[in-house]
Amino acid sequence: SSISPAAMSSEPHTPPAPVAKPDEVAEAAEAVLAWNPFTPARSLASMFGFLGKAQTTKTEHATEVALLAHGGIAASTDVAPAAAGSGVPARLIDVEIDDSGNYVHTLAITSNSSGDSGSNGTARPSRNLVLTHGYFTGLGFFYRNYHELSKVDGWNIYSIDWLGMGRSSRPAYTSKRSASEDERVANAESFFVESLEEWRKRMGLEKMTLCGHSFGGYMSALYALKYPERVERLVLISPIGVPRPPDGYEKMLREGRGPLRRPRGTTPVASSSDSSDSKDTSGNISTSTSGAESIKAEQLDPPSPNMRRTLFFRVAMSLWERNFAPQWLVRSAGPFGRRLIDMYVGRFIWLSEEQRAGLAAYAHQISVLPGSSEYALGDILRPGAFARRPLVDRLAGITVPTTFMYGDNDWVDSTGGEEAIRKIGGRVPTSLFRVPRAGHNLHLENPADFNRILISEMGTAI
Repeated sequence: SSISPAAMSSEPHTPPAPVAKPDEVAEAAEAVLAWNPFTPARSLASMFGFLGKAQTTKTEHATEVALLAHGGIAASTDVAPAAAGSGVPARLIDVEIDDSGNYVHTLAITSNSSGDSGSNGTARPSRNLVLTHGYFTGLGFFYRNYHELSKVDGWNIYSIDWLGMGRSSRPAYTSKRSASEDERVANAESFFVESLEEWRKRMGLEKMTLCGHSFGGYMSALYALKYPERVERLVLISPIGVPRPPDGYEKMLREGRGPLRRPRGTTPVASSSDSSDSKDTSGNISTSTSGAESIKAEQLDPPSPNMRRTLFFRVAMSLWERNFAPQWLVRSAGPFGRRLIDMYVGRFIWLSEEQRAGLAAYAHQISVLPGSSEYALGDILRPGAFARRPLVDRLAGITVPTTFMYGDNDWVDSTGGEEAIRKIGGRVPTSLFRVPRAGHNLHLENPADFNRILISEMGTAI
């Protein structure tokens, strides 16, 4: 039966546990013998699904709940209540969005108050913050932010897994690679934007402050462009797909050279602008409220091509265009997939060893689930994370207040956000922040400053 998320009281969607039949076992054995690691849809993890979805779901749930607990969140479902007094109470629900049983996995922290007071002293309804994660992650990656955000009076906090990612359902994603590039992009974007809109309807949210990280920022921006009446403020956290690729970009890749990037460990150099109102609010955090700072990124010569780099980039470009994804590599590695995740999470040295282990367990669990909308990435982005249809031009038509946030050591160049603000031209309030001691995952790397800035922006929502 469908969940009624507005009531927040019905049973979460739990797929029934299948019973392994002899013919299913035989089919799985044949699949093992015929396994080809270069087929995106096939992986060691998916071939043994007959062993029981229910057990897999319990493991996914346990790793997610354990990770959230590191952030002081006591997550529960109707069938698995959290221990009393173990943290900020939150609900994990699977919100059905269509008649096919597809659902969006959701974390919900509801406000304990009836809302703050308006100018006439009457109580206003609670407002809603909706967080959307980036690519190759899930709602668990915000675990260091929920506790502080939940303290803001009069706000409900929601966080979702995009359809086909995280612990949301995994419908088949059909790429339109044979169609025109515009049709290919439109098909992929609609998959995410419309599923978010359907989730909003099922949740009964009239308006929200929509906050998206990386890939989630890209999709959140598109949602705000299409459904501005539903968005109070748009917050883009190191969004991908904003700037145009540099001239000769694809030629550089074919020759084994990457695009120009600001050197890691450097701070942008600001120059004055008549249309900007810039100030430092904390350390290297800077904000522009009516225009954009003009940032002169360090210009480096691309590395000289060599045979190894050229081969690597050409293979990478070929796999990208064929919609191969990092999750495919993790699944195809079988029992060694967790080692790959450990190597990735091991770079997060600012986390305790226990938190790194919890984050790695969670990331591995959501990565080995059957492939779905992860295959849309090649439809939306060119190799190197430049959008096929850059947001910088499309955001000129935005009609809701918009905030950009970047880490001061971010591989995503903030100049895309600055140019977008210039194109918006002051028609709506805009701001741009840089978070010190943080890279692309600024919400995870420097949660204190990230939380403070986001809470401030929540206060400016209409």
